[in-house]
Amino acid sequence: MIGLTVHDMAESIRFYRTLGLDIPDPDGGPYHDVTLEGGIRLSWNSVEMMREIEPDWKEPTGQRMTLAFLCESSAQVDTRHQALVDAGFTSHKAPWDAFWGQHYAQVLDPDGNIVDLFSPIEPQPL
Repeated sequence: MIGLTVHDMAESIRFYRTLGLDIPDPDGGPYHDVTLEGGIRLSWNSVEMMREIEPDWKEPTGQRMTLAFLCESSAQVDTRHQALVDAGFTSHKAPWDAFWGQHYAQVLDPDGNIVDLFSPIEPQPL
């Protein structure tokens, strides 16, 4: 399971739905999760719940971890990136062809986490 600590669960879920994840509506509580394709679970945990569990919890700063989502093609990277920007979310880096052979883009989720979108760069016809 990958757990996200969030300030606004509804807005975070809206982001990840716009990204393309199928997420059922939360029940309004401080916790929500979904099982993704392949069996990995993704959970949303409210800041308030984290402080209840660990009263000395301090909100982290900086990027220690990045979620990355494989797309089917370079065009899908571009489309998903633009859909998130059109929905009001922030682009961190516009799509580009990375030197390691992937088409890449980065967006920020509502809590400032960098989310990568990538695909292999398709060979160009001769």
